[in-house]
Amino acid sequence: MSIDFQEIRELLGAIAQTDITEFSLKGEAFELTVKKGQSQGIPMAAIPVPPTPPTLPINPPAPVVDTPPPAPTVDPKWVEITSPMVGTFYRAPAPTEPAFVEVGDRVTSGNTVCIIEAMKLMNEIEAEITGQIMEILVENGEPVEFGQPLMRVNPG
Repeated sequence: MSIDFQEIRELLGAIAQTDITEFSLKGEAFELTVKKGQSQGIPMAAIPVPPTPPTLPINPPAPVVDTPPPAPTVDPKWVEITSPMVGTFYRAPAPTEPAFVEVGDRVTSGNTVCIIEAMKLMNEIEAEITGQIMEILVENGEPVEFGQPLMRVNPG
């Protein structure tokens, strides 16, 4: 059995949303143990990190003065659609199909706006408000965290 970093991330996200306090997973080449809750004073072994020798550039680069682009204006009445879980964000039901919504589209409460894949399960995320999609904040295929804003909707 092999497990990659993304699968571990999804597993930890799923465990975080449950009442599980301890979880162990053993494979041929690894062992993973997760414990939630308050520490009970068990000392943790410190891993020594060798000091990095200081390095100084011979010719330090000149400072670049770069003015950041102006932040987009976010209307305070806009409502954010947030991720209910850790997973991977998908805008469409399949790679060859059109996106559920685009900026400017109108949605009603209950319309599917995206999919979050978690632990190989596809979870449809529905709008909880009627309005117009003003911003899509995540790129297709990007990992998302619990509570991360996905889209902004202008209610009405």
